[in-house]
Amino acid sequence: MNNRPTGNHKHLTLSQRISIEHGLAEGKSFRAIAALTGKDPSTISKEIRKHTQIKEHSKSRSFAKVPCSHNRDDTNPRANKCKMLHACGDEECIKLCRSCHKHQCEKVCKEYKPRQCAKLNKPPYVCNGCLKRVNCLLEQKIYSSKYADDNYRDVLISSREGINQTPERIQEMNDLLTPLIKKGQSLGHIYATHAQKLGCSRRTAYTYIASGVFDVRNLDLRRKVKYKKRKTSTTCSMNNRTFRIDRAYKDFQMLLANGFTGSIVELDTVEGRAGTKPCFMTMLFRSCNLMLIFLLREQTQTEIKRIFDSLTEALGIEVFRKLFKVILTDNGHEFQNPDELETSLTGEKRTAVYYCDPYRSNQKGALEKNHEYIRYVRPKGTSFEDLDDQRVTLLMNHINSEKRDSLNGHSPFELSQLLLDNRLHDCLNLKEIKPDHVNLKPGLLK
Repeated sequence: MNNRPTGNHKHLTLSQRISIEHGLAEGKSFRAIAALTGKDPSTISKEIRKHTQIKEHSKSRSFAKVPCSHNRDDTNPRANKCKMLHACGDEECIKLCRSCHKHQCEKVCKEYKPRQCAKLNKPPYVCNGCLKRVNCLLEQKIYSSKYADDNYRDVLISSREGINQTPERIQEMNDLLTPLIKKGQSLGHIYATHAQKLGCSRRTAYTYIASGVFDVRNLDLRRKVKYKKRKTSTTCSMNNRTFRIDRAYKDFQMLLANGFTGSIVELDTVEGRAGTKPCFMTMLFRSCNLMLIFLLREQTQTEIKRIFDSLTEALGIEVFRKLFKVILTDNGHEFQNPDELETSLTGEKRTAVYYCDPYRSNQKGALEKNHEYIRYVRPKGTSFEDLDDQRVTLLMNHINSEKRDSLNGHSPFELSQLLLDNRLHDCLNLKEIKPDHVNLKPGLLK
């Protein structure tokens, strides 16, 4: 029966390497060490031969003469075989060079070759357990667990460094990625349509970009930023304002707790440059992340009502109720007349409006996050005075056509076609932009 230990196909740990070092010092065989570490004896043999290091002699012994391999007779170990004369160039000297104390053989003799210990050519291949190690002048090989583990980890890291692609392949990836990233597209959107062509993971692509492999850099990626720390507490008297009665966020949560399954839309505004009147009104469907953008002449209740009334007229009261069953917004002054928003021009109820808690924009976080896409094209401090409805629709279509990781590689437009009444698409001229044509850079509206 074979009692040979079998390995577990796992890398050696530092504790196992320490056990190997102790076993060598005690003179144990590879089989005995393998039994202690739970490895195969061949694994122990390979580990020792791969990670041995040459021990340097101490300074006190650095001047000692290391025996030469030529100065030895294998048939008579005590006999000196070397008969070299005049290695130093002194032709008048009658001493054998091996007996001369004026010069060291290793410095003057061309035939000098340090003697190697014959025991190092067979197990255990190292000098850890040798009893003659203290006074031995020959080259010593030592197995150190710390050195072996450090060397193993260096190789583990270095083997994964560098670019595992040919120059031609890198150029192909660069030609595909660079134009799309410079249009403001995210890697998530690019990988949703070109993953097979790129042939590497998204994490690897980020690494290549950070390493300067492509013509784009980290600064060309739009999310190399940090969020501000969120405020955790605040005091505000807005909770007592009458427009919030029965429309506070706790009432919205109660509605959801009672099993509400209708359409929920988040509502907000995006301001342009300070001192200018035009701004955006944005609406986002939670079910599919589709964002609607409307250009307001000014940030007032009248303009908000104008958009609501025009949507109701274009879609019809029944379709509007279906699409905008519940609306969740903040406490901005332009939204503080809920009766006008909830009621159509004919006096029919068309929606239900609820308000987030003061200073809690995260309660409608999906829309707040989606505003980032607007800022990619129109950064903060940019005026909206040069825009018209047609250009705003173009911006909206490009944003809704970007594929998202949160939507499993699909775009909000694709999901909206399945989840929303498509009469909304016809009414607002919603169209899908081809993946490679999606542009989320300021040049889109120039």
